[in-house]
Amino acid sequence: PFFLILLVFLAACNFNDKKEVKEVKRSHPSHVYNFVEIDTARLKYFETDYVPVYSDIYYQDGARRFPITATVSIRNTSLSDSAFILSACYYDSYGKMIRSYLDSILLLSPLESIELVVEEKESEGGAGANFIIDWGAKKYTDQILIQSVMISTYGQQGVSFLSDAKIIKRVVKE
Repeated sequence: PFFLILLVFLAACNFNDKKEVKEVKRSHPSHVYNFVEIDTARLKYFETDYVPVYSDIYYQDGARRFPITATVSIRNTSLSDSAFILSACYYDSYGKMIRSYLDSILLLSPLESIELVVEEKESEGGAGANFIIDWGAKKYTDQILIQSVMISTYGQQGVSFLSDAKIIKRVVKE
């Protein structure tokens, strides 16, 4: 069974050199993620996305804060091509990096989704917090959809909303 899974994995990556990718699996909130070792020089498309997230929002007089759980959803919308999430870093309202969510390259197979969660108890990010997501692919594409979903409840009060990512850098190699 392991060999069959590995064969399907390598075929999904669309790589000619089967020695190029080394797979490591780790569990995260939604499912087991596939981390790989890949020579990024072989990738032809790179993108950096800015994702607004809110670890809290102001209410009433602007002095009170409502804590929020934020989920960043990264979705590969391609039916046939894999993508590689190179980094995912969380920043506060002042642009200071709070933490990196990945310590190696993550393979995002066709139609696969991953989530990065900022817990409600996290108080460093603030209303201007954000993620910077760097990813790459073997060809020019717009196959990645990134959104953040914020939600919280307190007593009878609840809040939920969605933010879309914005492309801030794009590099296409010939």
